Amino acid sequence: MSNERRELLQTLTQGGWHQQCPVTVIGAAVMDMVVSADALPVRGGDVSAQMQGLHLGGCALNIAVALRQLGITSRNLLPVGEGVWAERLRSEMAQRGVSSDLQVSGEDNGWCLALVEPDGERTFISIDGIENQWQPEWLADVTPQSGLVYLSGYQLGARQGHVLVDWLLRLPAQVRVVLDIGPRIDVMAQSLLQRLIRPGVILTLNQREAQHLGMQEDIAGFCQQLWSTTGQLVIVRCGGEGGYYFAGPEDQGWIAARQVKVVDSIGAGDSHSAGLLAGLALGLTARQSMMLANSIAGYVVSQAGGDCAPTLAELLASEELNPR
Repeated sequence: MSNERRELLQTLTQGGWHQQCPVTVIGAAVMDMVVSADALPVRGGDVSAQMQGLHLGGCALNIAVALRQLGITSRNLLPVGEGVWAERLRSEMAQRGVSSDLQVSGEDNGWCLALVEPDGERTFISIDGIENQWQPEWLADVTPQSGLVYLSGYQLGARQGHVLVDWLLRLPAQVRVVLDIGPRIDVMAQSLLQRLIRPGVILTLNQREAQHLGMQEDIAGFCQQLWSTTGQLVIVRCGGEGGYYFAGPEDQGWIAARQVKVVDSIGAGDSHSAGLLAGLALGLTARQSMMLANSIAGYVVSQAGGDCAPTLAELLASEELNPR
């Protein structure tokens, strides 16, 4: 562990920083059924798999859980409906001390089958539920006036995603939106992406998503190009190598990842986004927020499931045990 990262985690653990702005988390709450398999099935094939467990899932719920673990208060707008999955979500969320202000009716929540291969890579099959059936009235009385708002491309690109997009575009200029566009970028219309990549939006992308938006070899130049449109922090996550952040010509750079043994990569991007949100909410610099995000993501991929974010004390202890 670098001295810079150690000092940051020690200061955070000792309560040296306090939340400075409100955080709103909007998106999905689902259950993840995690199974491990030697390989993915080919079309028409058949593979054996081993059940690994049921976990809380959905990008926004993973982030809400992680923020609570990190001591960050958030307002969570995660539709929880009616049915077997919804009731299980309510029960397990309550056990984690996480609640949602969107209790809705008419349909059950969805679930996700997560297939994990031996190297930890995960492949999702998602069964949609009420978490993607956004209605204008759900957000009619919700307009943050400041702070940070998290949104995921999973919901923005869904059938009812226009409800969220219209709401996002009406937010006051004082609100910074943290947008994780996500793997469904492939099916998003170019016109939608142009509406989302706008001034005031903090972008966090993995390599594949960045390449879809035109990144080639010059990661710094790519980030600067997006920054020239958004005027806000741009992050490209590069898995086990680390990631690049660009907050301005004089505030950019590469931050190495924690070197850990990967159990599965479920929730890797979500936990990174949670660390980023936590850092920004605490008033950390972009560089410090990126270090915190990398550290938390490294912890989560070394555990099973995406709902296992650490407390700050647990994070520091794990870093000291495995300081690479």
